[in-house]
Amino acid sequence: MLLTFLRWPLWVVELGTGAKSFADNPFIGSRRLNRMGLHRLRVRAAHAMTRWRRRLLAGKLSPEDRTAFERDGYIAWREVLPPEAFERMQSAILDRAWPARDMMQGHTITRRINVDGAMLRAVPELAALLRNPRWQGLMHYVAGTRAQPLYYIQTIMTHRGDESLGEDPQTHVHADAFHPSMKAWLFLTDVAAADGPFHYVPGSHRLTGARLDWEAQRALVARTLDPMSARGSLRIEAEELAAMDLPEPEPFVTSANTLVVADTFGFHARGIAQQPSIRVELWAYARRNPFLPWTGLHLGSLPGLAERRATILWSLRGWLTRWGGLYIPPTSDKRPAEP
Repeated sequence: MLLTFLRWPLWVVELGTGAKSFADNPFIGSRRLNRMGLHRLRVRAAHAMTRWRRRLLAGKLSPEDRTAFERDGYIAWREVLPPEAFERMQSAILDRAWPARDMMQGHTITRRINVDGAMLRAVPELAALLRNPRWQGLMHYVAGTRAQPLYYIQTIMTHRGDESLGEDPQTHVHADAFHPSMKAWLFLTDVAAADGPFHYVPGSHRLTGARLDWEAQRALVARTLDPMSARGSLRIEAEELAAMDLPEPEPFVTSANTLVVADTFGFHARGIAQQPSIRVELWAYARRNPFLPWTGLHLGSLPGLAERRATILWSLRGWLTRWGGLYIPPTSDKRPAEP
């Protein structure tokens, strides 16, 4: 009881942040408060503030990119690098072993390798790409912040065990959070239809009246649903998309050297692979407090710290493994596509 009482101030403060778990915060998950409009209020306020920040950042985006994003919720940029530069970057990343962590969800393995200072020095084409004005403009605008994204080399390996391991939860169409955020994928390998490509529901990033009503209704029962929904990443079924007049998810079957930058408030999923497959990508992620009115003032983006941020997070999680009972997979040197 005393511990619960002492946590109340933290739970209250979290209402003004991107905290999203209906299961872990009794205020966010409260049926009474959500009937009174708490979740609806947080969603509307977060989206209003994101629109404000994006207006401040729109000058770095071309009219074509902005039109595509406002229509679809994502921007696809093909042939990001000249072929020779891309091949040099691809070889430099794929042919070397880096400190990596593997995580298993169902029979799918996700491998992540930090894009740190050592990698940027070893792969100058990658370092130059992350400084490219169009690249930075896309990342900042979709994220609604000038905060430096976290960058990883990410590998998705499917069918790495028998079906008894269960379903990969990322294959269920979902939104990442109640507010806009950014994820991006620069594909370092070709992605075929049978490989389980990234899927996105075009236009689902918009906060329509129907979407807001769905959010409000789902908040009332989220704690009783699947674990991912209970923690704020709400899952949705095909008939619910149709009820909101949204289309079916579209797959990104594409060649290497293609970038997709998406607002992950929009509904998306990893496709179900029809065969054992390996997909390697440069993966970017940015999710900041959605209620902040400013676009900058992010300590983690300071030069010298930005490229170390992911490594620091891994070290912190390693400490939690030892002292907090939280299991974090160990690091070992692996090539990105190494089985």
